[in-house]
Formats: sequence, C-alpha cells, structure tokens
Amino acid sequence: MKKTIFILLLLSFLIACKSEKVTHQEIVTNYYKARDAFNYNALKTVIDDSITVIGGDYVMPYNQDSYYEEFKWDSIFRTSYKIVELIEEDDWVMATVVSNSIKYEFLKNNPLTCQYRISFNSDKISKIESLECLGVNWDIWQEQKDTLVSWIDKNHPKLDGFIHDMTMNGALNYLKAIALYKEEKESL
Repeated sequence: MKKTIFILLLLSFLIACKSEKVTHQEIVTNYYKARDAFNYNALKTVIDDSITVIGGDYVMPYNQDSYYEEFKWDSIFRTSYKIVELIEEDDWVMATVVSNSIKYEFLKNNPLTCQYRISFNSDKISKIESLECLGVNWDIWQEQKDTLVSWIDKNHPKLDGFIHDMTMNGALNYLKAIALYKEEKESL
C-alpha cells in the first residue's frame, strides 16, 4: 500500500512539473508584455544572460546590463508592443509585432509592424532577429531623420549626435530634438 501511494505521489509530482513548462510562445508573449509595461525586472526573467539583436547588417550583442540600457532608451519613446501573430518552430518563434512610439510617429511610420525570429537558449530568449517590417516607407523614414539631424546641426548643435546615442540621455535628446523641430515648424 505504501508503495502504491508513493508511486501515485511521484506520478502526480512529475505530471505537475511537466504541465508547468512554459512554451516558447509564452516566453515571447511575456517578453513583449514586459516591454509594453516598461518592466525590466519581468523582462530579464525571460532573456538569457547574453542576448544578440540583429537588424539588417547590425549585430548587437548585449549582456543583461547593456540590454537594460537599450531598454531604457526605447522606453523614453514610450514604445508600445502588441503581438499580432506567433508561429513556433522547433527552437525559435516567428513573432509579428505592431509597435507605436513617439519616434515612429515623427518618422511617419507609426505604427510599425515587424516580423522577428526569436531564438532560445535553455528556454530564455538569446537572439532577436528583425526579418521584415511590413508597409514601412524607408524613404520617408530616412528623409525625416536626415531633415531632423540637419536642422539640429544648424539650430541646436549642442544636441548633435543624439541620433547615434543609444543611452537614455541620447533618447531624451532625441525627444528634445523632435520637440524643438516641431515647435519651430508650428511657429512658421
């Protein structure tokens, strides 16, 4: 009788442990919920100790501290995230995500809908690769960016370099540059 009870308890424990395993789709969902809520503590529970972000030709390796800096930079623009589709393969997830932000609005591509291939290491996100942004007009994006950078260079040179400064201060300067530019254009 004792053996039967022990076996039943052991089976119950094993079944409970197996049912608690989080899927890669749930990990990705938790990642974007944390980004949307500006909650880095929740975010770092789903990312690996090192994470690589790939966008076009740019490969950016981060540890958790440097990723926190990117997170703060993005949060300044009040970026929101909404998953519209998740497709899970063996060891990666394809996520289609709609993002809204002050920056995208200025660059006249708000909302921004992009597809990402997300890879895992030990059930933690280890790589996010930007695949395609749907419906983006990169020409308008570039034109808006170049116009802003040029205008700041002429009118507010103390803010020069904001476009490449991926720190929280850089994002604040980016917002300041947008505000100054809009203020000037609205006063004309």
